[in-house]
Amino acid sequence: MPEDNISGGGNLPVSVEIDISVEAGNWPDEASLTRLVDRAVEAALTEIRATGPSELSIVFSDDAHIRTLNADWRGKDKPTNVLSFPAFPHAKDGPLPPMLGDIVLAAETVAREAALEDKPLENHISHLVIHGLLHLTGHDHETDAEAEEMEAIERAALARLAIPDPYA
Repeated sequence: MPEDNISGGGNLPVSVEIDISVEAGNWPDEASLTRLVDRAVEAALTEIRATGPSELSIVFSDDAHIRTLNADWRGKDKPTNVLSFPAFPHAKDGPLPPMLGDIVLAAETVAREAALEDKPLENHISHLVIHGLLHLTGHDHETDAEAEEMEAIERAALARLAIPDPYA
């Protein structure tokens, strides 16, 4: 899939080249994925007031692939919805690194969660791209305070996209 280049909204000096690849799984068409990713990345970067140019890779895959990644990198032998692999350590308030890293999504888990939560698949994909991107920009949810901060950013970024609060 070709690379996209987005620029943050408002007065934010941010530009991110996004490489999207569909490796496996039953995903929406490439044009739809590109639109979803571009909008989600811009909303998240606007919300955290990101600065500087960077690159990002997003891989749309399946449960088998993400299960292997999850086992190899996190010691958890099960599929998950999204994994983030930072290219560089990143401080939450600093400029973006030259390369953010990789976000990998798993088709079956993402579709199952969207169906169970009775939300459009596209909304769930947008949420998980934002979630994964926040991990690449130094955010986490290991403590209650971190989780509250990260979820607040997710809610605000999703609201920019007119997507309802996934935590409500």
